[in-house]
Amino acid sequence: MSPQPAPPTDPPLSPEQRRALVASTLGTVFEWYDFYLYGSLAGIIGQEFFAGLDPGSAFVFALLAFASGFLVRPFGALLFGRLGDLIGRKYTFLVTILLMGLSTFIAGLLPGYASIGVAAPMILVALRLLQGLALGGEYGGAATYLGEYAPRYARGAYTSWLQTTATLGLLLSLLVNVGLRRLLGEAGFEAWGWRLPFLASSALLAVSVWMRLRLTESPAFVRIRRAGRTSKAPLSEALGRGGNLRRVLVALFGMTAGQGVIWYTGQFYVLVFLTHTLKLGGALAGVLIGIALLLGIPLFWLFGRLSDRVGRRPVMLAGCLLAALGYFPMFHALTAAANPALARAMALHPVVLVAAPADCSFPLRPDGGGPYTHSCDVAKQALSDVAVDYRRRAGRGLARIEVGGRSIESFDAAGMAPQQRLRRQRALDLALRRAVAASGYPERADAAAVNRPLVVLILTLLVADVAMVYGPIAATLVELFPTRIRYTSMGLPYNLGNGWFGGLVPTVAFALVAHDGGIYHGLWYPVVVAAMSFVVGLLLLPETRGLDICADD
Repeated sequence: MSPQPAPPTDPPLSPEQRRALVASTLGTVFEWYDFYLYGSLAGIIGQEFFAGLDPGSAFVFALLAFASGFLVRPFGALLFGRLGDLIGRKYTFLVTILLMGLSTFIAGLLPGYASIGVAAPMILVALRLLQGLALGGEYGGAATYLGEYAPRYARGAYTSWLQTTATLGLLLSLLVNVGLRRLLGEAGFEAWGWRLPFLASSALLAVSVWMRLRLTESPAFVRIRRAGRTSKAPLSEALGRGGNLRRVLVALFGMTAGQGVIWYTGQFYVLVFLTHTLKLGGALAGVLIGIALLLGIPLFWLFGRLSDRVGRRPVMLAGCLLAALGYFPMFHALTAAANPALARAMALHPVVLVAAPADCSFPLRPDGGGPYTHSCDVAKQALSDVAVDYRRRAGRGLARIEVGGRSIESFDAAGMAPQQRLRRQRALDLALRRAVAASGYPERADAAAVNRPLVVLILTLLVADVAMVYGPIAATLVELFPTRIRYTSMGLPYNLGNGWFGGLVPTVAFALVAHDGGIYHGLWYPVVVAAMSFVVGLLLLPETRGLDICADD
């Protein structure tokens, strides 16, 4: 059936539709809050659970542990999607929120590395994996449930409320963190106060479960269940049949992969970029991003609504194109606005790492983070700890760092005793810190020099780009697949795109920065993926606006 034009007015919502909208949206907000607590506290968690590593490696491994929750999301989509297509939408995504809430609560009680050693990061990663499984099943269930309740010609506007939940959950986690930092002070928050947001999730869990218990099953699923047309093997139908498998692949590469990297770049990676790279205080960065999120939240509904009028494809493809073309200039502008002293120092006194290319390893290694030994890797570790932008130039012999007319020689740590290596590393770090400070590189961003209105404007533009690709996507996925295998079919491309392509943005981006040195080098990952989705979507993604999703019942 071809898409139909939207009528001039939308039908009023019934009481059941309003209840479905409120319960699905609020419950998913709380679930995203649970999931993003870890991301917004990555720095503290790195210190607490990865204390056995140097600061730079601890931060990367904290981000990698954060990413582990994303990596298992497609498996959660398959597991809970199959259950949702077999037994129903309501009870399946009730289970997902229970699993998410309990995992978050336990994380708030988990002892750190200083108390139980390597067991701490191992248990933490296990909890992240459970959260990832839960979130993998949550979105598909909520989007399927809400999309099947939505009016046919207002499905984009109706489901766009669900699309605000990830942003609202992130905003809620930021507000709680900023509030507690101000209440307890930085020292108290980092010592023990960071656990409170995790423990508070138990109250959100109780509210979410109560709301979802009051829901009825979606009318589309009830209809096919009464007719005896539910799928007996959702996985094989969704992935084993050529036509549906093609739709899954087109949805992944032409839509959700680009949407995933845009979401995590514009709303999460930018937070890490502000605090870790531009050295803005955590509280100030949280406030500025919080303002941008508040300004951007209505845009999710606006672009969802627009997709009901002009189509899903043009809105989402425009968002992918904007990211591919606009990320580099927007992040350059963000540096100049948030830390002008850093921008001046980078322009006047660039840092150069001169080293033999064969001595420079990629930061994410299979050895689990053992000590670096080559002089280039030792120098890169020092540069990562200081967090300055640098460029690499091929050279011979021991690596050296050049900045402001100074040359700081690195060392080869092979065969060194741990204490000797630690002393040499500290001496290298100290010499580098003195050199970059003498060249005008600030240790922290000057809060008084931050151009707050311009920073908020840039952050809001990033959120607007997120809204363009994310606002219409739930409606598109619901319309793309048949009712009997909808939960399984839509959950897989969504969670592959967001869990693998999107969830890896912080880790891959910072690994690229650590390897290459340029603070903007990590943007190549989301830019390339967004460009890929634009091309694939332009060529292969069908327009679904106005489709009757019950026609296959």
